[in-house]
Amino acid sequence: MEPQIRFCTSADGTRIAYATMGEGPPLVHPTGWASIECESNHPETEAYRGAISQRRLFVEFDRRGIGASEREVSDLSLEAQVGDLAAVVDHLRLERFGLFGHSEANPAAIAYASQHPERVSRLVLWSPYPLGKEIGRPEAVAAMVEMIRANWGLARRAIADVMYPSGPLELQRWVEHCLRQALSPEVAAEYIRFRYSVDVRPYLPKVKAPTLVLHRRANRNVPVSAGRAVAALIPDARFVALEGDIDDWWHGHEQYFPLMFEFLDEDRAPEPEAEPQKAGAFRTVLFTDVEGSTALTQRLGDARARELLREHERMVREALKSHGGAEVKTMGDGFMASFTSTTRALECAIAMQRAFAAHNESAEEPIKVRVGLNAGEPIAEDDDLFGTAVNLAARICSQAEAGQILAPIVVRELAAGKQFMFADLGETE
Repeated sequence: MEPQIRFCTSADGTRIAYATMGEGPPLVHPTGWASIECESNHPETEAYRGAISQRRLFVEFDRRGIGASEREVSDLSLEAQVGDLAAVVDHLRLERFGLFGHSEANPAAIAYASQHPERVSRLVLWSPYPLGKEIGRPEAVAAMVEMIRANWGLARRAIADVMYPSGPLELQRWVEHCLRQALSPEVAAEYIRFRYSVDVRPYLPKVKAPTLVLHRRANRNVPVSAGRAVAALIPDARFVALEGDIDDWWHGHEQYFPLMFEFLDEDRAPEPEAEPQKAGAFRTVLFTDVEGSTALTQRLGDARARELLREHERMVREALKSHGGAEVKTMGDGFMASFTSTTRALECAIAMQRAFAAHNESAEEPIKVRVGLNAGEPIAEDDDLFGTAVNLAARICSQAEAGQILAPIVVRELAAGKQFMFADLGETE
């Protein structure tokens, strides 16, 4: 599936391209020298992304100077790259997430994890190194920089050969093509300088997140000893050596994905389960409604409008799953859900509207959603809810404005002392 590329702005004004796929706990991954767009055009990368997005909200972004991110940049420093990572996760309002770095993006991942221990739940590093000078001789680095500037085509072939020393030839050609598309020789030369000069040793002992270091034994690009050295300097790290010589994290991902997902899930708390409906049980009922859905269909056509509504459904279901809400039914352009906790219902409504607001910042077509709540004792029958409490929740939703969460006094009173802020909009018949 072709990912939808969106944009956010880093602290220094650089535009950063990112894409999200799947649902579940977030896993953030800065790309290497190949861009999101290029990686979407190969069966193995599609399989790799699909396997992750079945279990995670997979967030990828192109590093500055690469792919769809801003190309004309002068600052490729570690601080700038850490700022780009921060910009993406802050833009998506990810409070806590797993972070997956690889050889090109490891320094920024390591530095961010050390500086923000409260945000990174688990860290996975693919073929990392503590000090760039230890993996490349100065004369070899200088020769590589000169080759990139003098003959970018020849340099691309040399890079592809190092990444895939035993082939296959088809992958070498594909990587060479991706490099040509993704970045200029000037940016490539500067990233080579960065790679072989960066020093992350001061950050490694400060990484608090449990860390999994993966490294292929015969890697020619980064020796396996460098990966072991990184693992030795991180307090809570484990090192796993994999067979092979390919310095690519997605090729042969079946080899390590079971181990990686087991690691990511180790301290994952069980998701709150929706409680079964009971007749006469007290419930907080939540309705969503996409504003102007009929006009949207007439303007965009059935296929494009349905695609937009599927995005609405994905975000609503993700919020319900995270907050223990029970989906009662969907009406095409809206949802009806119920909660045993008014607090969870309000938190879910807020999460929904934040997700829609984040989507609308960069989307070509915004999704404008009303949310209405009510609390009472609905009648449960055949996996559905009926009665005055439900009817009033639906009517309250219809009175809300796009982007608004509207609730009656009973909901405010049930949430008293929970630090929610309510604005009194007066009486409505």
